[in-house]
Amino acid sequence: MKAIVYSESGASSVLSLAEREVAEPGPGEVRVRITVSGVNPTDWKARAAGVPFPEVVPNQDGAGIIDAVGDGVTGLQPGDRVWIYLAAHGRPTGTAQEFAVLPAERAVPLPEGIGFDVAASLGVPAMTAHRALTVHESGPARLAPGALADRTVLVQGGAGAVGHAAIQLAAWAGATVIATVSSDAKAELARAAGAHHIVRYPDDAEADRIREIAPDGVDHIVEVSPAQNAALDVEVAANHASIAYYANNNGEEITVPIVASFAKNIRWQGVLVYTEGEPAHQAAVKDITEALRDGALPVGEAAGLPLTWFELADTAAAHDAVEDGATGKVLIRVAAED
Repeated sequence: MKAIVYSESGASSVLSLAEREVAEPGPGEVRVRITVSGVNPTDWKARAAGVPFPEVVPNQDGAGIIDAVGDGVTGLQPGDRVWIYLAAHGRPTGTAQEFAVLPAERAVPLPEGIGFDVAASLGVPAMTAHRALTVHESGPARLAPGALADRTVLVQGGAGAVGHAAIQLAAWAGATVIATVSSDAKAELARAAGAHHIVRYPDDAEADRIREIAPDGVDHIVEVSPAQNAALDVEVAANHASIAYYANNNGEEITVPIVASFAKNIRWQGVLVYTEGEPAHQAAVKDITEALRDGALPVGEAAGLPLTWFELADTAAAHDAVEDGATGKVLIRVAAED
């Protein structure tokens, strides 16, 4: 089979297309014939940071068809269409290959009618967004229609992959969604994703504009740039708000207004899907799958998430596109859909 591999860290030039044997699934594992591989910022960052195994196949997310199952696997069988998350977490092989072996719990059956483009766009972004929306001290711990009724959600950076998923999931769960964006084009994407209100930045009156929409404050903040936005977040937050931050855009350190933060009982919550634990993973998997059944997570420019496609042999270019800040989702076409 064809696989993208690397055995040393560095720029995308360390990636190469190779022929490898198709592995057999062990106990509790499945083998998936990969149709689409999704690329996330953590994929190129992991490649640049080091090589934890003699050889690595990159990319955590993807979609395809179960090809074989190992001993003890229940609920999955050959022919099942699945979406994949954390394929390479703690393992040497991800989804940038024609066949991937992974733990059975990381291959999730797709509801009828959901395309592999949607499926490969879930994983890290959607699970991060789910976690960010479920860490408020008053809950909810799970998302479903009505779970965020009467709540206001602020999504900082509403045109990114996590921001897009957060808008979709929050709107599906009944929240009023405010998204911040940096351009008119990104405003259209956030609006297409389902945001009810759009606030442009930079703007000295940004906090005023948010408070006009949410005079009692924002209940949940999904934050991509805490170093830049910490003071703004505290200013617009409601009492007992949660500020869930999942990235370090525009800086590595946060300066937080202390008195204003504790006066509002604000919860600052770091979010990293790789280390959040299995209970959070399984809650996200179940809720995301229900949102898929309801048609709440479409992709493509008309749905607010433009797709940029590459072929498997061009995985290095796909990684570069993500590193360079491509708007929307970068996907790799590994095989033709049946």
